Amino acid sequence: MTQPHPTDPAAHVATETGEAIRRAVDAGFPGTVADLAALVRIPSVSWPAFDAGHVAQSAEVVAELLRGTGVFEVVEVRRAMVVGGSELGQPAVVAHRPARGNRPTVLLYAHHDVQPPGRDEDWETPPFEPTQRGDRLHGRGAADDKAGVMAHIGAIRALSEAAGDFDLGIAVFIEGEEEWASQSFGNFLAENRELLEADAIIVADSGNWDLETPAITVALRGAVAFNLRVATLTHASHSGMYGGAAPDAMLAAIRLLDSLWNEDGSVAVDGLRSAGLETPDYDEAQLRAEAGLLDGVSPIGNGPILSRIWSQPSITVTGIDAPDVANASNTLVPGVRVRISARVAPGQDVIEAFEAIRAHLEAHAPFGAHLTFEEPDTGQAFLVDTSGWAVEETRVAMTEAWGKAPVEVGVGGSIPFIAELVAEFPNAQILVTGVEDPDSRAHSPNESLHLGVFKRALLSEALFLARLDARTLG
Repeated sequence: MTQPHPTDPAAHVATETGEAIRRAVDAGFPGTVADLAALVRIPSVSWPAFDAGHVAQSAEVVAELLRGTGVFEVVEVRRAMVVGGSELGQPAVVAHRPARGNRPTVLLYAHHDVQPPGRDEDWETPPFEPTQRGDRLHGRGAADDKAGVMAHIGAIRALSEAAGDFDLGIAVFIEGEEEWASQSFGNFLAENRELLEADAIIVADSGNWDLETPAITVALRGAVAFNLRVATLTHASHSGMYGGAAPDAMLAAIRLLDSLWNEDGSVAVDGLRSAGLETPDYDEAQLRAEAGLLDGVSPIGNGPILSRIWSQPSITVTGIDAPDVANASNTLVPGVRVRISARVAPGQDVIEAFEAIRAHLEAHAPFGAHLTFEEPDTGQAFLVDTSGWAVEETRVAMTEAWGKAPVEVGVGGSIPFIAELVAEFPNAQILVTGVEDPDSRAHSPNESLHLGVFKRALLSEALFLARLDARTLG
């Protein structure tokens, strides 16, 4: 790793401002955690079935927190039309201060909406009542991604306190519908381009290697999700009278879905490709602990475990519409609808991947079952260019904050809007960071944030901002 030369501005930052940043982070951290807890109490689920008023409330609270930093000329809650639709998307927060003295501008992204909580009985404490147990703050959105919001705000507060009236340009975009496919994202970027344009972009929506080691996310799989209806009968019939002769839709669906995987659980769809990324060591024991495999349950797939997660395709059935057990009568089911979610390796176009899956399903439909496909939700995969100055500045800041150099990681999940950021701001350097750790359980019951990881991530970003404030462009 390249270290700053003693006469560099970066070295000046490290020696004269770094300790002031640390003191400011230490002093402000209790208040930052309290502000995070207040945000977690707002059930800002962006899905259509939930109260949109909570998302609006969350946006207003975030806007007030940004105004409270005292560093921005503009802080507003704005909305854009859903791409290809006729309704407005969920409210997002934008803020901006211009750069001075030929300093760069950095765009800070996070999202204030959250996943649905699921069943209350699956939570050890209420999902929207933030609860600290040991070093972890539990609650829906505590990690994903309201901690990302507060990492940005805490870093800005620390920089302002340590450096006073700094010259760095900062734009902020706190989205309100990331958990609902970012449906107005493209229009929002286009409408607010002048306000959001930057030299570097930090997307604070990922994780770290472990509790003691930071990470920079350099690869993201793409995503394809769609609904499939499998139909075999015009109406339900008595299973005793016709079972064994008439194929029911559940039988056809089970047979069809099973064809998607090989015996070892790897994907069996021709046309889905792998990326062949290099991966660090990660053994089965670590997978078992982090993913929660039950005793006796084996991993699936082949090759290095992280390769299966970072650079190979995967397919998951995430939902089935069919009679539930409580209402199961002795009938042959005429139709079944399933939700199929696929992850696509970096380097493959997601529409190409969808067409490969569609062709496979059509070729393997048993008993002549009729298949109906709904339009897919898609998000392109992404590979980060790690050669730029922004990544190097991040490496140095993370090493200083954590006392350990960051690991470059891939992520099995997807952040589809990053491809849209690249398209809108092709000259910006993209950094994907985050506040999560392997036990954060984002999207799952008992989501939590490790406060030690949160503090180090916040400090890393504050040091990064200070380094950019000492950097001139050109």
